[in-house]
Amino acid sequence: MTPDLLEEGARRVQAHALKVGHGKTESGGRAAGFSRIATPGEVDVTHGRILYLEDVSVSFDGFKAINKLSLDIAPGELRCIIGPNGAGKTTLMDIITGKTRPDEGRVFFGSTIDLLRYTEPEIAQLGIGRKFQKPTVFEQLTVFENLELALKTNKAVTASMLFRLDSTQSDRLLDVLHTIHLTDNASAQAGNLSHGQKQWLEIGMLLMQDPKLLLLDEPVAGMTDEETERTAELFLTLKGRHSLMVVEHDMSFINTISDIVTVLCEGSVLAQGTLAQVQADERVIEVYLGR
Repeated sequence: MTPDLLEEGARRVQAHALKVGHGKTESGGRAAGFSRIATPGEVDVTHGRILYLEDVSVSFDGFKAINKLSLDIAPGELRCIIGPNGAGKTTLMDIITGKTRPDEGRVFFGSTIDLLRYTEPEIAQLGIGRKFQKPTVFEQLTVFENLELALKTNKAVTASMLFRLDSTQSDRLLDVLHTIHLTDNASAQAGNLSHGQKQWLEIGMLLMQDPKLLLLDEPVAGMTDEETERTAELFLTLKGRHSLMVVEHDMSFINTISDIVTVLCEGSVLAQGTLAQVQADERVIEVYLGR
């Protein structure tokens, strides 16, 4: 989450606590759940790529977490990233979002935006949204209020106090509610949702920002089979309208949603292709899938 959104959320939670007669508040966990685009701008994808990494490397205390990694993603593509623990999947997302600076290499958003020149908040504003494995929502607010909070609006105190949804914003919010399968839960307190529903709500909060690229870390971990199936449906709906990078271990889920799968190992791309192709790759079998 961006700092202004966190502050606004804290104010909403505090107001809610006063309304129900107690002072205990809870924001739902750590920050950096989704992006806010302060000044919408076009990302140049005339070369057919929305994300481009070339020869990227980063080391931590002598350990090479990412090693000469090159990767590119097309606009509207849903790319799945798999690999053993320690392969560099989370570090890859950290580099894209500006949380970690590589020692060398190039990272571009579209053809012209050099992400290495931007801070983590600035990258979020450019239109890259990230969702961590653990859902981060404002649990004492309703589903509707969480989505309303995520709108691209002026988060200054006075502006927030005077804010009222206009018809376009209301339509947008209702559309997102429908997309994330939570229309019937709009007035429910977020803390009362199931784990899977909280995941959908945070994805909805991301969508309220109109991100161009979504980074999703193990989105179906802990979900029921039914929730996993509905999440697959959601991602297939988003594909084409947004670009998605999905890190996941659930092979059945990946089989449902993937076109191209990239396998990471020891910080580099080990294999890439359809799921069937990478599952048949002897190197992938040896280091990740097993026999």
